[in-house]
Amino acid sequence: MALHPDRLFPIEPDVRAIARRLFDSVERLPIVSPHGHTDPRWYADDEAFPDPASLFVKPDHYIFRMLYSQGVPLETLGVPRRDGGVVETDGRTIWRIFARHFHLFRGTPSRLWFEHALETVFGIDERLSEKNADVLYDRIAERLTDPSMRPRALFKQFGIEVISTTDAATDDLAAHDAILRSEWEGRVVPAYRPDAVVDASQATFRSNVGKFVALAGTNLDYPGYLEAHRIRRDYFKARGATSTDHGQPTARTANLSAAEAARLFERVLKGGSAEDAELFRAQMLTEMAGMSVEDGLVMQIHPGSFRNHNPAIFDRFGPDKGADIPRATGYVEELKPLLDAFGNDSRLTLILFTLDETSYSRELAPLAGHYPALRLGPAWWFHDSPEGMRRFRELTTETAGFYNTVGFNDDTRAYLSIPARHDMARRVDCAFLARLVADHRLDEDEAQEVAYDLTYRLAKQAYKL
Repeated sequence: MALHPDRLFPIEPDVRAIARRLFDSVERLPIVSPHGHTDPRWYADDEAFPDPASLFVKPDHYIFRMLYSQGVPLETLGVPRRDGGVVETDGRTIWRIFARHFHLFRGTPSRLWFEHALETVFGIDERLSEKNADVLYDRIAERLTDPSMRPRALFKQFGIEVISTTDAATDDLAAHDAILRSEWEGRVVPAYRPDAVVDASQATFRSNVGKFVALAGTNLDYPGYLEAHRIRRDYFKARGATSTDHGQPTARTANLSAAEAARLFERVLKGGSAEDAELFRAQMLTEMAGMSVEDGLVMQIHPGSFRNHNPAIFDRFGPDKGADIPRATGYVEELKPLLDAFGNDSRLTLILFTLDETSYSRELAPLAGHYPALRLGPAWWFHDSPEGMRRFRELTTETAGFYNTVGFNDDTRAYLSIPARHDMARRVDCAFLARLVADHRLDEDEAQEVAYDLTYRLAKQAYKL
């Protein structure tokens, strides 16, 4: 099914015409991708993607979680098992399973992203089905052998100006070093993600921290631990990093005295309680905010996911296998210790995300509409959809406006979905702005400025790119 040129635009002819004009002004702007999870080795090695299933199905938790919900075992989709057990390795077989269940994605953003990639990258405007699965597999597989389909060529084809990966605090960033040594002009930067050395509820926390301080050459005490963060943040900055990212279970923060924090650190190293682990995460968010004031790294908080909700899947396949579930998240009380310390300091840029849409108008927009340090990240993860993006604009604009938000980021592991996601966001924003113009709340020249800012300028400015 060919992509309709007016997809996601309002159905009213006069409003649709405005949305079209706005979209025409931003459609071809470069992509700024300030937060995502693509593998930096793709750009360093620039090797061909192996097959259609490895490109579209195996790395995309949006796809395999839907299939699993309908009884498709993850083994049959080639998802590796922790114990090294047998899983499907034939790409064509996996692709056929995907095709047979493609109807499950009707009405979902995954279908929009997938069909955008099929048409714009591979020139395919047929709807995937069990009947044409092999034909489309062969057409895609053949194209993947072409040098124009390698990661660096696609980077240019997609119009990506800069992309940020997300990297563990202990990562050696070898892939980033290889990119910097190469003569390639593409800009790929790391982001500092310290979760594994901050989350004391993890069984590997003590060993992670031991490796961390050894890597930095500091002592295994609280001052040494904090200094290790500063050293590693500088290491990331030297390779182009402009941001940090924190995937906390909650948005809770704390501001303990140095002595209290040191005692807490000793307790969590020895095991501690669940409350100790939560308090330590809370304390470290405030410590990270203080470090961002010092070194200028933009700070992102992604709270509110109940990670690995399904223990059977976690035990068999490990984390990040589609079993993460949103939960209610509070921000007003939880962020107050951090905001009391740094919320009025314009040297800090703290970008807040949520999986709890009920907090948009009640908490997040009012907070970002007041504190100079705060900005709102776009609709995220489960709400990275046309409906979710519309709700985000409707619920936040009246209090925070447009300019306390940071534009769009795609937050994806699926490389070919990047232009599709940005296309969707641009269309939804232009549709929202068109209604404001039609309601005589904005002039069209103002709407064009806002569309440009939401598409391009705000992300560059907020993430210092």
